[in-house]
Amino acid sequence: MRTRRAVILGLGGAASALAFTLGLGWWKTRSRTKPGADLLPLPIAEMVFTLTDHRGKTVRPVDWIGRPTLVFFGFTWCPDVCPTTLSDISGWLEDLGPDADRLNTVLISVDPERDSPDVLAEYLSNFDPRIIGLTGPLAEIERAAAGFRARFEKVAQGEHYTMDHTAGVFLFRADGRFGGIIDYHEDRRFALPKIRRVLE
Repeated sequence: MRTRRAVILGLGGAASALAFTLGLGWWKTRSRTKPGADLLPLPIAEMVFTLTDHRGKTVRPVDWIGRPTLVFFGFTWCPDVCPTTLSDISGWLEDLGPDADRLNTVLISVDPERDSPDVLAEYLSNFDPRIIGLTGPLAEIERAAAGFRARFEKVAQGEHYTMDHTAGVFLFRADGRFGGIIDYHEDRRFALPKIRRVLE
């Protein structure tokens, strides 16, 4: 896993170009053909799904109420977008100082076929320890994505596959109301104020 991590972080060029197409722009482009896809995410209190975190604990969205929440959809075999975004998130949490401890910071895997809790635990050990990884049955992942208005799709690559997915970071206030999105690769000068607003 550590070797794979080194390879992942070493990828560039064409992989970066591909990764950009999998960002929020991909979601917006795809959403034009999906009725109702331009709707905002539901309030967390209205979402219904049950997933398992990377420590084996059952998690439901109601568990997040009372603390601001930051959510990103991704997967451990992601070549560029996911490690880049998780590194960005780790940097934001460091910059926020003690305020970061007040956040629920969550990665929801869109690849439950490969991302078991143990795999997520190993992967997330490369990032800030406050980031929680969630996985579970595909039907529950789909229910979660529907609540966030996120998209993901399995894409064949020869004998293997990758996952196209929404790459924005979703922000919610402590009462569960939607608080905005941080775009893929958004400068921290703009990302941090967005997070601080949901912390207020």
